[in-house]
Amino acid sequence: MTAVSLEHATVPADTGEVTLLIARRVEPGHEAAFERWAKGILDSAAGFPGHLGYGFFRSSGGDAPWFLVHRFRDAEACRAWQESPERAAWFADCEGHHHTEIARRELTGMETWFAEPGSTQPAPPRWKMAISATLAIYPISLLGSYFLVPRLTALPLVLSSAVLACVFNVLMTYVAMPAVSRMLRGWLRG
Repeated sequence: MTAVSLEHATVPADTGEVTLLIARRVEPGHEAAFERWAKGILDSAAGFPGHLGYGFFRSSGGDAPWFLVHRFRDAEACRAWQESPERAAWFADCEGHHHTEIARRELTGMETWFAEPGSTQPAPPRWKMAISATLAIYPISLLGSYFLVPRLTALPLVLSSAVLACVFNVLMTYVAMPAVSRMLRGWLRG
């Protein structure tokens, strides 16, 4: 088996969330042992300060990898888990499970909007992500200013700003960014 090399997108150190995506290939007939091991290591990581949640995705079959996903509050929390004796103990106890890490990626900030499930491609350049985010937020800002802001004038500034931030965040995350990243897929990856 050959390992797949993943390039980590260069992101300045910040305090933003970190998503750690790990792809592992499991030899046929060893899936149950791997699944027990994977769930154990994910549960162990969940007890660490700054761990925000995890995901576990089974292989689609054949030679397709299994995916483990961790979310951390920041890079420091992610590093604490990766350098922990608990994590080391899980890896010391995985002999005979017949699984191999084939890819690993750390996604921070805006990169998570542009990561394609199952893809090992690096994130697009930051300038392309910034242009895409601007194209996504512009119509939300325009519509928010026209429809929402006039209805919030009676509220204190702190409260009206909180409402705007919540509405903009939800629309960016679930509507605008998925649509823009789909429309610009070729340009972003080119």
